[in-house]
Amino acid sequence: MGIFNTDTFSLQSLTAAINEVEFKPRRLGDLGLFNEQGVATTSVMIERSGTQLGLVPAAQRGAPGTVIGGSKRTSVTFSAHHLPTVANILADEVQNVRAFGSEDGAEAVQSVVNARLATMAARIDVTHEYHRIGAVKGQILDADGKTVLVDLYASYGITQKVIPMALASTAAENTLQLKCLDVLEAIEVGLGDMFFAGALVLCGSSFWRKLLTNKDAREVYMAQQNARLNADGRESFSYGGLTFERYRGNVKGLPFVADTEAYAIPMGTDELFITRFAPADYMGAVNTLGLPLYSSSEPLPHNKGVQLEAQSNPIHLCTRPQAVIKLKEQAS
Repeated sequence: MGIFNTDTFSLQSLTAAINEVEFKPRRLGDLGLFNEQGVATTSVMIERSGTQLGLVPAAQRGAPGTVIGGSKRTSVTFSAHHLPTVANILADEVQNVRAFGSEDGAEAVQSVVNARLATMAARIDVTHEYHRIGAVKGQILDADGKTVLVDLYASYGITQKVIPMALASTAAENTLQLKCLDVLEAIEVGLGDMFFAGALVLCGSSFWRKLLTNKDAREVYMAQQNARLNADGRESFSYGGLTFERYRGNVKGLPFVADTEAYAIPMGTDELFITRFAPADYMGAVNTLGLPLYSSSEPLPHNKGVQLEAQSNPIHLCTRPQAVIKLKEQAS
């Protein structure tokens, strides 16, 4: 059992191993919307400028000009969230076990370690996705689906923009084209002079079904699906400058995106969403740039095995939450 005292179970080796684990694909992670970096601190600061544009009134030549005040800047600090997991590898799990086709017992132990690290990494990865969707929605919730870890709108002192899409309405003022225009114009207001190229709309289950039965949307949807009557009802489609797609994901039976809601995200905008990884609370990680995952080990009492810990210390943020528009399926 001396294997537990080798470099295999060192902080450096375990951290390197868990960061090499292939994560299960997650939609927001796959999209690459979040700019990811490591930081050497356990908190990050977002600075906001209160500058507002206005018109300059005409005046007589030689008259004093309009006074332009300085930019009102405020900053908001967010702390990284500590996400630890633990697992025990007992001596009995590696007793009389060797890797297939090998006489090397160390390989057998390493395979057990890697399998456990993969399970721990997958759990943390799902939590990252949950926090990412929270940053999109404006509230990052804890694993219970109720406790608010971060309320971006309260932190910035702004109100969330909500647009009722009236998907079941046939009124002329509620055509899907006009509603899509409302969404794009709201994003323009939220971004100011920042560039964006259309928007991605992540839809809850009921919202998606109502969208597919909307007369305007259905005609375009079927055309984009080559008029196949048996087209897969899960496939995304574009309409009015927006790309709609059904979003999957739930925790404890609660969907990541509520059934009757959707969220419009501007695309092509730099650092609208950011992820920062803080260092682990290990002596070897103090004042170093944070990594997505860390892992360490320590002996169990009476040398009966080792306890593995895997952790991540992220903060997922939207730097302009007013540019993400919440959509409701009904007219009000």
